[in-house]
Amino acid sequence: MGDFSEPTVPAVDGLDHCIIHALRIDGRAPFSRIAEVLGVSTQTVARRYGRLSSELSLRVVGVVNPRQPSDGKWILRLTASPNTAQSVAYSLARRDDTTWVRLVSGGTEICFVMNSAAHHTLLFREIPRVANIAEVSAHRLLHTYLGGPTAWQGHTTALTNEQQEQLRRALDSSDDADEPKLRSSLTQADWHLLAALQNNGRISYTDLAAETGQSSSTITRRLAALQASGMLTFDVEISAEVYGITTQALLWMSVAPAHLNQVASTLIQHRELAFLASTTGPTNLVALVLCKSPSELHDYLADRLSALDSIRMLETSPVQRTLKTCSPFLHSSPRRSNSA
Repeated sequence: MGDFSEPTVPAVDGLDHCIIHALRIDGRAPFSRIAEVLGVSTQTVARRYGRLSSELSLRVVGVVNPRQPSDGKWILRLTASPNTAQSVAYSLARRDDTTWVRLVSGGTEICFVMNSAAHHTLLFREIPRVANIAEVSAHRLLHTYLGGPTAWQGHTTALTNEQQEQLRRALDSSDDADEPKLRSSLTQADWHLLAALQNNGRISYTDLAAETGQSSSTITRRLAALQASGMLTFDVEISAEVYGITTQALLWMSVAPAHLNQVASTLIQHRELAFLASTTGPTNLVALVLCKSPSELHDYLADRLSALDSIRMLETSPVQRTLKTCSPFLHSSPRRSNSA
């Protein structure tokens, strides 16, 4: 018999968690600034970051417009045969216009998010050409109650309040650049800049200038304007197992419309949730829950969710594998996507 055991996650300690937390506050913070806040050497932070990147696939990525209303985003569910689902999921993860690609429900369902500009073509042209896809449903994301770089509370417990404030003060001062806040639509040069940042949020200004053909000073000012306007922020990709998370599930809930905001206001206080949004379709709330064990998920469903009488129906879809998380899609990017 083959070895089907899960791969061992390399050990991380308190300093590693502090570095990850610091990057969630300011993804482009210099190692020297993080080192000063943590009271260690710059070389130590750089060495730890290199290890986290190589052994745990830590990656800082630029995310476009994450805190704006969910206009233009759809969450899709595809049900496929076991021998088809994995290949389709990997194909979807390679696209520029998808994010949040997960294999769920025993590996026969794919759940992913994509922008409205591409979902019509995918639904009506590309998916019908793929054999063994049995069911497709598309749900427009109407409003995001919980989401973004620091949505899950488990990400934000390593640093003290004082350390967090130190990093935020430095970030706020860098946002107060002479460049005015972004007031117009993104330019072609902006899209080139954002495309580079989505691949590597910590790419140097010199390398950004080389990739985009702009000067380092122009890049510095424009990046500050994009951040100040809320159009650009940075997130951290790393396995949830680093935090002891072994069990994830998508929750599809049906809530009486009159109680939708009330239920959502309660749910966003639950430390188990990393994402919560209202949607169209037979269910009107979708959430991502992170737990340390199946029994913890059971307790959450049986105790905390059961106390909310306004949740009329609940479907739980266990996440088997996450193929793509916060790597963003670009709403109006001229780059062409790969087909599913």
